[in-house]
Amino acid sequence: MSRLTDRFAALKAEGRPAFVAYVMAGDPNPETAFEIMRGLPAAGVDVIELGLPFTDPMADGPAIQKAALRALDAGETLKGVLAMAARFREADQTTPIVLMGYYNPIYSHGVPAFLAGAKAAGVDGLIVVDLPPEEDEELCLPAAEAGLHFIRLATPTTDDERLPMVARNTSGFVYYVSITGITGAAEANAAAVAPEVARIRAATGLPVCVGFGVRTPERAREIGRVADGVVVGSAIVEKIGAGESPEAVLAFVRSLSDGAKGAG
Repeated sequence: MSRLTDRFAALKAEGRPAFVAYVMAGDPNPETAFEIMRGLPAAGVDVIELGLPFTDPMADGPAIQKAALRALDAGETLKGVLAMAARFREADQTTPIVLMGYYNPIYSHGVPAFLAGAKAAGVDGLIVVDLPPEEDEELCLPAAEAGLHFIRLATPTTDDERLPMVARNTSGFVYYVSITGITGAAEANAAAVAPEVARIRAATGLPVCVGFGVRTPERAREIGRVADGVVVGSAIVEKIGAGESPEAVLAFVRSLSDGAKGAG
C-alpha cells in the first residue's frame, strides 16, 4: 500500500470523493508557495498536485502558464521543488503529493537522479503530460521500479481502443480531463463526465479524478457526485496570481473542498 492507495481506500470507505488541489511550486515565490502548500491539508485537500514550473506548458491555459513564469522568475528550480516537498514531509507524513509537469526539466536533471530525489523527498506519484504510453521506458517504468505511481491522463477522445494502452502501466488513479482543450478553458459537465468516468473505472479498476474544468464549489459538488476525485487548479492559481494572501487562497480552497465533500 502507499499514501495514495491508502487515501483513496479511506475515502471510498467514507463514501466521498477526494478533493485534489493543484498549486505551482515557487508561485509567486518559494516561501509563499510553501506557506500555501503547508495549509492545504487543513483546508480539506486530500491529495496535493505540485506543479513543476516549465517555460512551455503546452497543456495549460494562461493562468498556469503565468504561474510557471512567476515561479521561474522567482528562482524556482526542480531541485527547489523537491526540497519543498521534503520540507512539507517534515510535518505531514500522510497527505499524498503528486508532481505534475513536463518531461524536459526531468530529462535535463537526469531520470535516475530525479526519481531518487523525488522518492527521498516523500513524493508519491508523477503526472508527466507529454509522455505517452509509447514512451513508458523513458520514465513510467523506472518510476514504478522506484516505488512512485505514474498517473496517466485520459480525455474525451480516449476511445475504447486506446484506453487499454493508457491504463497499462498507470497506478494510483486516472486523471480524466473533462474538456478538450487547455486547463481553465471551459467548465466540466457532470452529465457528460459520468459515463466516461464509469467507462474508465471499469477498464482500469482505478479511482478516476476529474479536472480541467472545475472552478466553483457548486461545480465541485456536481463532479464529485460522479467521480472518485475532483481536481481544481486554474481557479486556485488565479487567486495566487491576483496577489491574494495565503489565508485568502486557503479559504477559497476550503470552499471548493466543502463543495466536493458535499457530493457524498
